[in-house]
Amino acid sequence: MAAHSQSTQNNTLTSSKALWAGVIFSFLFTGLIWLLRGAIPAVDFLPDQGASWYYWKLPEPTFWSRATAWGGYLLHQVAIWGLIYTAQKAKTKYTNGLHRFNIIALAVNAVFIVLHLLQTIFFYDGLAQDVSIWSSQGSVVLMLVMILLMENQRRGLFFGKKVGFLKETARIARKYHGYIFAWAVIYTFWYHPMEATMGHLLGFIYTFFLMVQGSLMFTRAHLNKWWTLVLEISVLVHGTLVALQTNTMWPMFFFGFAGIFVVTQMYGLGLNKYWRWGFIAAYIAGVLIVYSGRGWENVNEIVRIPVIEYLLVFVLALIIWLGMRLVGLFTNRTKRHLDSGRAVTSSD
Repeated sequence: MAAHSQSTQNNTLTSSKALWAGVIFSFLFTGLIWLLRGAIPAVDFLPDQGASWYYWKLPEPTFWSRATAWGGYLLHQVAIWGLIYTAQKAKTKYTNGLHRFNIIALAVNAVFIVLHLLQTIFFYDGLAQDVSIWSSQGSVVLMLVMILLMENQRRGLFFGKKVGFLKETARIARKYHGYIFAWAVIYTFWYHPMEATMGHLLGFIYTFFLMVQGSLMFTRAHLNKWWTLVLEISVLVHGTLVALQTNTMWPMFFFGFAGIFVVTQMYGLGLNKYWRWGFIAAYIAGVLIVYSGRGWENVNEIVRIPVIEYLLVFVLALIIWLGMRLVGLFTNRTKRHLDSGRAVTSSD
């Protein structure tokens, strides 16, 4: 009854319409960041110091630059985690409409998106001032790897084939993924100032899409296979375009993430074998064309990202399994202790 009372079947508030509204908002707000680029402080950045250096941060942070960045992040994070907890505690069912907490989540994310833009204009700094760039990139990698693990039971991991022993760890990942994904997205969002470079704008629109997805938890739109595919392959577009601007490693990102699509992701779309073979043929043709000019000694680039992600799927599954074992051991030990205590009390 609690879950039902939070739902609405009003056709004007369907989850699919909310999804489209969220996508439109994402594009419009990204455009607004670009339009307001002149209002963003012109910072005299420190020289680039290598791969571990994040360029877009104040040379000398202030109390308020730190307080607004971390304060905004923590308030945003706690608010969304609270909504996820509320939804799960109510044992909410999936619906075509919107639950009340979906509307609240969409509003909360929209408010903090606006606040982050204002925070950038007035104080500039994000979380990057205090934490490593690898923590931001790692959070996104964790999310992508967890998706591969969770979706194993639906689409398989390798060419439509499921890895059976991942079933139980995938169930645990699915149960708690909302908290992990919310952390990955919101942490990454507040890590960066709202700069108007192409890389930042592409990153922010991808982040906005992920916020829309998270806000639509327990709705049919959240499960839409084409929409979730867009979210998974957007990293291909973002990674490739950013690499094109900064270095010559774009094929590693393009063919790496495209390789995950042809090995795993396309099998969740219900495509017939002709479409699947067509994508595989297009992928092989692309590799042949690019590396015939780039040099075959560099072709190992295309497997780096897939190998890392697939290995991390099994590492993540192992970590979850160990966690399950520890929880099980602790639960059993506690139960035995309580049972022994009751036995002593009964004998007295």
